[in-house]
Amino acid sequence: MNKFFEVFSTLKVPEEIGVYLTDTEVTRVSKTSTNSLARVYLSSERLISKQVIYKAEDALKKQIFRMKNMDVRIIDRYRLSKQYTPVKIMEIYYDSILFELEKYWTLEYNLLKNSQWEFDGEHCLVLTLEDGFLSRTYADTLADYFKKIFLNRFGFEIDVIYKYAKKEGSHYELENEHKLNLRVAQIEKNMRAAQAAGDGVNEDSSKTAFSKGTSTSSKSENAASSGTKSNDGAVQENSRQSSFGDKNRTQFGQKGSQNEYYKKKPSNPDVLYGRDFDGDVTPIEQIDTAIGDVIISGMVRNVEMREIRNERTIIMFNVTDFTDTITVKVFAKNEQVPELSGVIKKGNFLKIKGNATFDKYDQEISIANVWGIRKGSDTRQVRNDLALHKRVELHCHTKMSDMDGVSYVSDIIKQAIRWGHKAIAITDHGVVQAFTDAFHTMSDLKGSYAKKGEKLDFKIIYGVEAYLVDDTKQIVTNPRGQSFNDTYVVFDLETTGFSAEVDRIIEIGAVKVCNGEIVDRFSTFVNPEIPIPFRIETLTHINDQMVMNAPRIEEILPKFLEFCEDAVMVAHNAEFDTSFIINKAEKIGINVDTTIIDTVLLAQFLMPNLHNYKLDTLTKHLNVVLESHHRAVDDAAATADIFVKMIKMLYDRDIPDVDKLNEEGKMDENAIKKLHQYHCIILASNEMGRINLYRLVSASHLQYFNRFPKIPKSLVNQYREGLIIGSACEAGELFRSLVNGRSEAEIARIVNFYDYLEIQPIGNNRFMIEKEDCYVQNEEDLRNLNRRIVELGDKFGKPVVATCDVHFLNPEDEVYRRIIMAGKGFDDADNQAPLYLHTTEEMLHECDYLGSDKAYEVVVTNTNKIMDMCEEIEPVRPDKCPPFIENSDQMLRTICENRAHEIYGPELPQIVTERLERELNSIISNGYSVMYIIAQKLVWKSNDDGYLVGSRGSVGSSLAATMAGITEVNPLSPHYLCPKCYYNDFYSDEVKAFAGGAGCDMPDKICPKCGAKLNKMGFDIPFETFLGFKGNKEPDIDLNFSNEYQSKAHAYTEVIFGKGQTFKAGTIGTVAEKTAYGFVMKYFEEKSAKNALEGKPPIVKRKCEIERIAEGCIDIRRTTGQHPGGIVVLPIGEEIHSFTPVQHPANDMTTSIVTTHFDYHSIDHNLLKLDILGHLDPTMIRMLQDLTGIDPLEIPLDSKEVMSLFQNTSALGIKPEDIGGTKLGALGIPEFGTDFAMQMLMDTKPQYFSDLVRIAGLAHGTDVWLGNAQTLIKEGKATISTAICTRDDIMIYLIQKGLDSEESFKIMEMVRKGKVASGKCKEWPEWKQHMIDHGVPDWYIWSCERIKYMFPKAHAAAYVMMAWRVAYCKVFYPLAYYTAYFSIRATAFDYEKMAMSPVRLEHYIAEYKAKKAEGTISNTEEDELGVMRIVQEMHARGYEFTPIDIYKAKARTFQIIDGKIMPSFKVISKVGEVAGESIEIAARDGEFLSKDDLRQRAKIGQSAIDKLSELGILGDMTDSNQLSLFDL
Repeated sequence: MNKFFEVFSTLKVPEEIGVYLTDTEVTRVSKTSTNSLARVYLSSERLISKQVIYKAEDALKKQIFRMKNMDVRIIDRYRLSKQYTPVKIMEIYYDSILFELEKYWTLEYNLLKNSQWEFDGEHCLVLTLEDGFLSRTYADTLADYFKKIFLNRFGFEIDVIYKYAKKEGSHYELENEHKLNLRVAQIEKNMRAAQAAGDGVNEDSSKTAFSKGTSTSSKSENAASSGTKSNDGAVQENSRQSSFGDKNRTQFGQKGSQNEYYKKKPSNPDVLYGRDFDGDVTPIEQIDTAIGDVIISGMVRNVEMREIRNERTIIMFNVTDFTDTITVKVFAKNEQVPELSGVIKKGNFLKIKGNATFDKYDQEISIANVWGIRKGSDTRQVRNDLALHKRVELHCHTKMSDMDGVSYVSDIIKQAIRWGHKAIAITDHGVVQAFTDAFHTMSDLKGSYAKKGEKLDFKIIYGVEAYLVDDTKQIVTNPRGQSFNDTYVVFDLETTGFSAEVDRIIEIGAVKVCNGEIVDRFSTFVNPEIPIPFRIETLTHINDQMVMNAPRIEEILPKFLEFCEDAVMVAHNAEFDTSFIINKAEKIGINVDTTIIDTVLLAQFLMPNLHNYKLDTLTKHLNVVLESHHRAVDDAAATADIFVKMIKMLYDRDIPDVDKLNEEGKMDENAIKKLHQYHCIILASNEMGRINLYRLVSASHLQYFNRFPKIPKSLVNQYREGLIIGSACEAGELFRSLVNGRSEAEIARIVNFYDYLEIQPIGNNRFMIEKEDCYVQNEEDLRNLNRRIVELGDKFGKPVVATCDVHFLNPEDEVYRRIIMAGKGFDDADNQAPLYLHTTEEMLHECDYLGSDKAYEVVVTNTNKIMDMCEEIEPVRPDKCPPFIENSDQMLRTICENRAHEIYGPELPQIVTERLERELNSIISNGYSVMYIIAQKLVWKSNDDGYLVGSRGSVGSSLAATMAGITEVNPLSPHYLCPKCYYNDFYSDEVKAFAGGAGCDMPDKICPKCGAKLNKMGFDIPFETFLGFKGNKEPDIDLNFSNEYQSKAHAYTEVIFGKGQTFKAGTIGTVAEKTAYGFVMKYFEEKSAKNALEGKPPIVKRKCEIERIAEGCIDIRRTTGQHPGGIVVLPIGEEIHSFTPVQHPANDMTTSIVTTHFDYHSIDHNLLKLDILGHLDPTMIRMLQDLTGIDPLEIPLDSKEVMSLFQNTSALGIKPEDIGGTKLGALGIPEFGTDFAMQMLMDTKPQYFSDLVRIAGLAHGTDVWLGNAQTLIKEGKATISTAICTRDDIMIYLIQKGLDSEESFKIMEMVRKGKVASGKCKEWPEWKQHMIDHGVPDWYIWSCERIKYMFPKAHAAAYVMMAWRVAYCKVFYPLAYYTAYFSIRATAFDYEKMAMSPVRLEHYIAEYKAKKAEGTISNTEEDELGVMRIVQEMHARGYEFTPIDIYKAKARTFQIIDGKIMPSFKVISKVGEVAGESIEIAARDGEFLSKDDLRQRAKIGQSAIDKLSELGILGDMTDSNQLSLFDL
């Protein structure tokens, strides 16, 4: 006989298959005469599961027996050890028997699956079968099968007898019957309601409720991915009959329709379009080929209309029946579109007859040639909780639960309320980021209830599923003052598994240590009396033959304990080994009460910097020999050698005994981070508990994060006030201790830590049955574990609660979690546990094995008891807490008034006085003076350090901000001001002509009093844009600092407020639509690939179905981050944890940055957020100032030459044809240098600076220019002066039209936020009528209804002022401009393509333009093209580059040398900024002797040297310093 892989040497199988076959012998190979079947006879000493056998058969068929239509069958026989009895074989091999029957004998499989078995004696198998026709017919066949299996495969002759038992209803059947009764009652109720309403639900529509294609999808938004939300209260009954539009609408094709074919009104009122039809509905998932005429029924997901030729429109809409989705296309005449639009609307339920055909355009099956459309019914089942007394869910995950939960917290809350539950606990994994959404949802719901005169009796219990680590364990358990010179026994066990309760010891190895030396040894095998599992044999190399004749544990354990008498016991990971010793000793009546040392904990104390503390890691670190790892005798010897060395280390630290060791050996942060984590539920019962919970969450992320945010038990004990601690799920400490068979004392210690214990549905933990390293064999084992937890609750007086561990809201939502987990790489993603929110009845069914009284207690009584222990709290503070700066009110007033007098003279103009006083009163009375002072300090500090600061947002609307130096935008109306005698002119007709514009646009004028040239000032911006008419708008001061200075500005906030008082504003990164789509695509692609390997057909999903599923996967939390410039300020005297936990961004433990745990938007009503952003414009202005010596603040804003850049190229001295046809000189000017912006300039033809401000507003808005102002200007309905360009335009215009100022302000706010355009502004119909009543033209209202986002005028003005200064330098200081531009903005600059030769440059420009025209240009190439056009312009103006000089060039910045521009090292590919900096520094020390010298001094790579040589930058530099004879 030959080994398997000797016979089939070319066979390739996965390692997990091959390991079983390696030592298997092939006794015979044969085939039938027809070559239809090959038989391979195997003989093995180890049991091989049928799953492995069938995979081996498949591999043999594909790789060895590759004849067409030949099958392969492996006939396996076993030569097993005497440890295997028929009983043990049945226990181990039962799943394989089921697997084999399922494949070949389906009836027998179903018979056995629903039966029970036991042995009566050693050789008599008793089967208890469910009585019925199947069992009576096939019982004999099944009995014969077992006899043959045991005789032929295992060599045992057994008797098989069977008996019959009456079939009992399963939980599943009872639950389904219960659901069916509810559904029938619901349908009957719907039909009665329809009949009462006269809706005429006909026989066919009632049939729809029972159609095969119905789904059990929930009405929640994410459950069905339908985009519709479930109602807050009860389900609306009439939505069941006809979910679409107005019930009283006229039928399509009524009299007056121009469609002659449909002039006759259908007799059936349910017909909405086309002709009436009848027939069976086909589930959409079955429409996978062009099957012709078909009827579908489902919900419209989205609608798209596209006008085509011949005055027709194609209406494309996706319909889902929640089994699948399909696209329907209706070709209609344009006059039919309005009526069809009322029928085909998102969320409507329709019944459609059309032709399922292959769409050549979309390359998939769709519905076309629509025959007719009828009313459809929403047949989705909505689960309801009809129990009299409802449960409370205390363990629930949301989309914030780190790529694990898939339901919106709002949907969870609404469903719990609809079910009549009183509360729900939010317990995401390690984070509390769903709290704020939960709070806002509750606030909205309470508001809607209050409007109805009702009170919402529901509360959120705020909690977390923490990753708990037990740092309370001491290195030494039960210390009794022993010295390290006393006797110690270092021991190790090998076992059949991990559970001390059910697994067995197979080897004991021990070494006795006295006075720090090894003095004795103990080693023995132990007969476990059961077969050793193959994985254990593979790991330890201990097989049944080695232990067959060894003593049993009852004999050997007393001897071992005698060996350990009066000694301290020592083990590596002692909890495991000692649990087996204590458990087995208890079972034979021996009490073990000894001192125990864990060398893992001891090593963590003595050697804290090791990456792990596995035994082989320690042996390598301490130079200890480990001959055969995972053999008890060798592991014990190695551990003893390690222990002896660690004793010496303890003496070196002056630790002579175990008591001192426990005292000194408390874990530090590093050791705690390396502990194994357990799940644990922590609930906040009151406000103190909320703060303590935030403290724990912060510590877990800042101090103890190591793959998971871990919380040590000691810290929980420290902050336990106001917290309720639960034992959590199967990953909890208690459940794990029961599975692993820990001692009663250890279990008691664990139970006492918790306030309540938790059990879950059996289905949640069914995965444990499949795990090889877990003793759980069946569902009854899982029930027994839950029963044990209930017993412990009774024994220790701890409430036991039944929870669902909710990860998705409804059963059908598991698909979303399946896809997310598959995307994370989980192999078992398709085996989703039933982690959905259960009703009370469902949970009572789940727990009925406990008895009805106990089930009610754990499901209802105790969950409500925990709820009652929790007060109603708010996760975020309701109060505003700005930082305090002493005398800030007076300080601001003084700064503003002093600056006003500096500008406008000793006597301020009345308009300045009134405006400033009005603003200061509003700012100070609303508590915003501190914000102004902070901004003032930051801006002044930056200015003092030589960097201008640009303002963002609407802060430029505030004169106080201008006077405080926060912004340079002067919001007063245009006016003249004399800088010498302070003469001013605000009111002359000449000045008033520029109202709404910019002062710099006014003509130059001489002071009539002193003859000095007057300054032209003012942008005419109302203060109310910033703060509102009542000071009720939350102000936001955003500042653009130089990107070079941003970090210094951030650091200066700590100088202002003190260390620890400022935090970066946190953000939360979630799964976006494209990412979700990618997850779904990848999932089905991998499933199809797997099917291909198994010879199954691929899975084909239509794009619209992928989109539907992807919708359920969006907004799931992936990571955290930080706002690019947001700083949150904590007032002195406040603790951050009363507002939010804190953490490192993306849990990066290497950074010192600390962010808010909540997304900063969630707490911006509490704490001040400063936007200290980094921007390139201030950096460029600073470099231009350094290069030219001009003060940027002195640059005039009325230069005709600069203005001409936005009209033509004349100021540059070139023509458009010189620069590739570009008609303007605006290339490279911030805000105006793109092709899009330049086209706007050409369309609008700006004449004044104020026009540029309006254009900047248009360019930065969303749907403000394209499809809006652009259209209006082209049609002649508006001009650049009258179109809506900035948000201020709306408010000012409406006030001028006579609307109330406050209403005008609110309209502006809703329009600029896109609320009107998105249909989310409830007041819009009323406001729109007011606008019409006051003569606002239709085009203006039309424009408002399209705007999604708008810039404030102050922001646009600030941007244009910065851009103008750059443009000024472009005209008058061209070398400085191009040098600064290439240094700071030209990130795509490539030295070889752009600076080597104008000819080469033109070649690349032509190539890239051709690619752009073809649509094949890459993003990188497009960026390069933009820079090339600036270089081209520079050449056209007569300026050029000079080659890089290795001794003069800078790493980052270009330079002007002898009237030419020298590029920097960073623009050379393969060199870059870092290497360039090294070269620049090295060059300061003198000439490089050779390339070797350059490489060594600059510490750069050979590729950089080669590139510099290739470009000729190194000249004739030699390769080496060495001289040859030929060099002399």
